[in-house]
Amino acid sequence: MKHAFFIFGLVVLAAGAAQAQQTPTPAPKQPIELQPGRMQAQARPAANRPDAPPQFPGGAQGLSTFFQQNLKYPEAASVKQISGNVVMTFTVEADGHLTNPSVVQPLSPECDTEALRVLGQMPAWKPATRKGQPVATQVRLPIPFGNSEGLKVEQGKNKFE
Repeated sequence: MKHAFFIFGLVVLAAGAAQAQQTPTPAPKQPIELQPGRMQAQARPAANRPDAPPQFPGGAQGLSTFFQQNLKYPEAASVKQISGNVVMTFTVEADGHLTNPSVVQPLSPECDTEALRVLGQMPAWKPATRKGQPVATQVRLPIPFGNSEGLKVEQGKNKFE
């Protein structure tokens, strides 16, 4: 009889473990898209969100000028007529320097490499602030290649949540 209860207990534990493994994890929140003219401080910022977003020196116009001066359209991508955006994420640290660059939406190996190179040449940004103090913030940035239109800067979650 003791063996029957022991075996029943093991079956119940195994079923619970299997159910726990099948529980779906919640999908990550999409980054907030920052657009020129629509960037503003939140009236009631959440405890983990900055009051002011990080900003490239010179704003969106400065970022566009930076890409025009530094981004080189790879010859291999030109021959293949590849155009679009390489979407990058990186962290703007509290001191404004960029860290943890990563390609989250590749376009082509040549364009991805060029996007990483140009991101490495970017000057320090004005960091995001929360309650007047600079905070590290993750940024999602599409880098345009070819005939892609528009430039959008998207802000993600804070580094420290």
